[in-house]
Amino acid sequence: MKATLGIIGGSGVYDLAELTRVRELDITSPWGMPSAPPKEGWLGETRVVFMPRHGAGHRLSPSDINYRANIDVLKRAGVTDLVSLSACGSYREDLPPGTFVLVDQFMDRTFRRETSFFGAGCVAHVAFSDPVSPNLVARLANAAVEAGARHVVGGTYVCMEGPQFSTRAESLAYKAMGASVVGMTNMPEAKLAREAEIAYASVAMVTDYDAWRPHEDGVGVAEILEVMRENGAVARRLIASLAAAFPAEHEPCPIGSDRALDFALVTAPEHRDPALLAKLDAVAGRVLG
Repeated sequence: MKATLGIIGGSGVYDLAELTRVRELDITSPWGMPSAPPKEGWLGETRVVFMPRHGAGHRLSPSDINYRANIDVLKRAGVTDLVSLSACGSYREDLPPGTFVLVDQFMDRTFRRETSFFGAGCVAHVAFSDPVSPNLVARLANAAVEAGARHVVGGTYVCMEGPQFSTRAESLAYKAMGASVVGMTNMPEAKLAREAEIAYASVAMVTDYDAWRPHEDGVGVAEILEVMRENGAVARRLIASLAAAFPAEHEPCPIGSDRALDFALVTAPEHRDPALLAKLDAVAGRVLG
């Protein structure tokens, strides 16, 4: 299978100016409107599909993003490997602003979002104990070195609902639970990518220390904008380095994320809802036939 690298740009990364042969893809999703039409382009010999998570002009808050439509559209565009770029707060002194955390675990604290493509009429349970692709994380780590990005491999991302930042009590609680960083967008995005059998990795770009440090004021937008701009420039170098060494053929995921639906469907074929099956044509077409 030919590899296509998908990039979801978060706060501070609203485009990839380095792309060549760019064209906007006109893809309709049965799950509704995505954040923006995806753009296809090339970085060297690597086909890239880019989507700004918050839409044009950052018009969507984290709770208002149609995560299902975004992942469905990227699947229809042929994306095999997906990198998430997002801003985050840090719960560790050794992860200061400007650090890129290559996340390997998540805690989902959201409560207003559609978290699955499946449900009444076609139930599925995918494995999610290891939520990111080790192949993709390893390639990102190499690219981070090439790009000169301060980075760490591994970390737990707690996803809060937002759009407000944490209270001090929440910040201290998440830190005590073992979270490394906090953000508002990687869930249910990572879960949906797994259901769509897309290898996924998250680059959480630290902008602040959230609200757990007693000697500091809590986080605010004004304080993080400059860090976001700096992180965005480094992120573009990171993606360029990643694409430069990206394989032409998709590498099978060692944890099986690209075959996550092999044993996930539990609804008997005769009891499956045809209307839902029609919506699952891209996400689950491989196993539904």
